[in-house]
Amino acid sequence: MKLKALIVDDEYPARQELRFALSSFENIEIVGEATSAQEALALIKALDYQVLFLDISMPGMSGLELGAAIQELPRQPHVIFVTAYDEHAVQAFEVNAVDYLLKPVEPGRLKKAIDKVVRISQEYSGADASAGLDQQEADVRTAPTQQGQIKIDRIPAEKQGKTVLVAESDIFYAFTEQDYIYIKTFSDKLFTRFTLKELEARLNPSVFFRTHRCYLVNLHKVKEIVPFFNGTYNLVVEDKENSEVPVSRAQAKKLRKILGF
Repeated sequence: MKLKALIVDDEYPARQELRFALSSFENIEIVGEATSAQEALALIKALDYQVLFLDISMPGMSGLELGAAIQELPRQPHVIFVTAYDEHAVQAFEVNAVDYLLKPVEPGRLKKAIDKVVRISQEYSGADASAGLDQQEADVRTAPTQQGQIKIDRIPAEKQGKTVLVAESDIFYAFTEQDYIYIKTFSDKLFTRFTLKELEARLNPSVFFRTHRCYLVNLHKVKEIVPFFNGTYNLVVEDKENSEVPVSRAQAKKLRKILGF
């Protein structure tokens, strides 16, 4: 998979440095550069970029403002922020950033960020639909700081054209539907850019359980366990619809051990 990329930074040396760093990635094709967020927005509306390497501090519209504007577009490139400042990390993930890199960018961190974009793109296209549960996500989507990494217990999701932050305790389950990932709260179904693997890595593992290749459930929200067939189960959760979440045969044994039945 070759990803069309746009570099957005008002400083020429920074753009050249990033272009050079990206030249070693065969799956990245740099097809444009922009010196401002306004210029970038015009390019994004004209061309279908898959990934955007975006500075935050720029004259006029900031990178964060551009990230918010992108959420309103029908075609939305994945955003990787590349900045010298770590204090905007939480705001960056509020606009669904895939990653947040600090300048000077370390090659290893850049590779991890690009790998995340590739995985998300594959999940959307369905290319990862047959992946087994034994493959674990190596990276948690976090925002690196000079002191280490921070992790918040809220998940960015989209509702009526806006990005909302959903608390872990409000998530009943997450699931795949037609190659997209959704979070189910009590009464809402919200789209998220995370893959199920990333959600599994990010959410509390003592509470959230991967019942099935396509489902991740909050065990605190389960009210009934219904035997199905061939050693499988359905979990009835306490949302508005009393939704049922399937448990695969492979995961049923683990679930019985966790719940003690």
